[in-house]
Amino acid sequence: MKKDIHPEYREVVFHDTSSDFKILTRSTLTSKETIKWEDGKEYPLIKVEVSSASHPFFTGKKIFVDTAGRVEKFQRKYGRKTTN
Repeated sequence: MKKDIHPEYREVVFHDTSSDFKILTRSTLTSKETIKWEDGKEYPLIKVEVSSASHPFFTGKKIFVDTAGRVEKFQRKYGRKTTN
């Protein structure tokens, strides 16, 4: 493996903000925010909107998540174009 071309792979905490679910795992993502975990150590905190704890496929609940107007943005970008 070549040196200095791969990102650092470290332990981080992912926090699902919609269900308040947190999990400690490993990732190459970085964050300036940190959180103190159950073991007393500080880890980088990555906030996500959807995880297995809140996704309808895993929970069986039918919810609609459109936090940033993604549907409208998609329709504007790829929607049907009218011809004159």
